[in-house]
Formats: sequence, C-alpha cells, structure tokens
Amino acid sequence: MLAALTAFAITSAARLLTGARALWLGSTAQATQRLYYANHSSHGDFVLLWASLPPELRKRTRPVAGADYWQKPGVRSFLINNVFNGVLVDRERKEGANPLQAMLDALDGGDSLIIFPEGTRNLGDEPLLPFKSGLYHLAQARPDVELVPVWIANLNRVMPKGRALPLPLLCTLSFGAALERIEGEGKDAFLERARNALLALAPEEA
Repeated sequence: MLAALTAFAITSAARLLTGARALWLGSTAQATQRLYYANHSSHGDFVLLWASLPPELRKRTRPVAGADYWQKPGVRSFLINNVFNGVLVDRERKEGANPLQAMLDALDGGDSLIIFPEGTRNLGDEPLLPFKSGLYHLAQARPDVELVPVWIANLNRVMPKGRALPLPLLCTLSFGAALERIEGEGKDAFLERARNALLALAPEEA
C-alpha cells in the first residue's frame, strides 16, 4: 500500500512540477515489450519518463539504475526497489560478471526497460554524448524487443544543478519510431544510427 501511494504521489508531482507532455510521434502507447532509450541530463530523467507512461505500461516498465547510488539503505533503496521496481546494475564490473545480465533477466521476464546509453549524465554543451556499447549488445541478445528513442526536453532547465525548487518550464518527452533492425550491422554503425534517431527528436534549441 505504501509503495502504491508513493508511486501515485511521485507521478502526480512529476507532472505538476514539470507540466510534462508525452508526444508519441513515431510509436504508440501500446503494451509492446520495449527498450526505451533516452538522453540523460538530470537525476530526474527516468522518474519523468516512467511517470509519463500510461499506467498499464508503467507497471511493466523498469528503469535501469546504478546499484552503488540506489541500493544504500533508506529512502533511495525503498524507492528503487518498491516503487520503481528498478533493475540495478553493478557499475564496478566485477571480474567474470556480465554487466548486462540483470537487464537480460528483466527482459526475459517480459518487462520493458528505461536505459540511458550515454552511460552518465551529460552536463556539457554537446546535445548528446557518444553511446556506450550496452544498447548494441542488448539489441543483439534480444532482437524481438523494440528499441524506442525518447528525447527528454527541458528537464535540466526545470531542475538545474544546485536549485532546490523547480522553474516553471514545460517538459516534453518525444517518443520516436522503433529503430529498425539491419541484418549484419556492426556495433559502431548501429550505435551511430541509434544516436541519430534520438537526436532527430530533439527540438532545435536543444
């Protein structure tokens, strides 16, 4: 009960504070297993994307997050495990461990995922950092899962670094068309194509 009430409070607050709008530009809000991959400029990115999904999709969509940050005892651990049902990854990459295994297990369980292929928050002037290889390997391992780019606009301006209260700016989340699969495509070509598909959703001022 507490987790459900907290989820309702978070989704309501996210929409109220950011005026978030979900724009389904190339795909529709349907119950299809997906990897939603997005740009990353704020700690609130996955919360806003998760909150912007219809309830029936949100129940089966899990954000991927770093265990080192979220698994500390207290509020963070409660939120990521009980509210967001997050997939926690070990960013220290212990020898012999597959860093993608937790994500693969979640996909095999029928869930969709929210991932950020840049690998870290982009705090620079470039609109999008080069993608890490994880997206490619997930796409190769689970070819039936749709890859849907999502551009998150203005959240870094609503909650700039060091500010406790949000600024009154409208946030938009643009959901693009699922990335087509190309037989035999190499890693570098795939990652560049996936990155360009995400950049194509960015507003000109981004």
